[in-house]
Amino acid sequence: MIAFVRGEVAALTLTSAVLEVGGVGLELLCTPGTLATLRPGHLATLPTSMVVREDSLTLFGFVDDDEKAAFELVQTASGVGPKLAQAMLAVLSPDDLRRAVASDDVKTLTRVPGVGQKGAQRIILELKDRIGPPVGGRVSTPVSMIPAWRDQVTQGLLGLGWSAKDADNAAESVAPQAGDHPDVGALLRAALRSLSKA
Repeated sequence: MIAFVRGEVAALTLTSAVLEVGGVGLELLCTPGTLATLRPGHLATLPTSMVVREDSLTLFGFVDDDEKAAFELVQTASGVGPKLAQAMLAVLSPDDLRRAVASDDVKTLTRVPGVGQKGAQRIILELKDRIGPPVGGRVSTPVSMIPAWRDQVTQGLLGLGWSAKDADNAAESVAPQAGDHPDVGALLRAALRSLSKA
């Protein structure tokens, strides 16, 4: 098991980061909020979770240990695989997820693409006794000085399966919230909320 990866960020894509570790480039699948904290050429340390399948070994990278723990826990609910777990964390912070489960908030969980009402009820039923209370940690990671926040939000939405037109419209709808120091993770969550209402 690979618990974390530390190295220089060699490349960023819509859905992943490549970190160079000992001359080897390791690709980590990450949420848009995690990707927004990384810069090519800078050193980064990301907690990781390895998912082993018959035909693949996939590393998922996280902004912190809390996000990693939430990712691993939600997969213990039936019907939740790593891709859906990652989508949940792209929309909800770990504390938002804990609050939604603890308060039987089906509506919040169904904002995640791929989670319907029955799926949300099953997740709540199976995780309620194990997910714990909100820890009061990171609500969203502040990201300062991102000139291309809109492009990152749009690309994040495209990576989650939305059409280019929907992604552009959602990014436009959250533009007034960007301010001087846009928080891409928060803007992406706001964009996803606007799409789920449409």
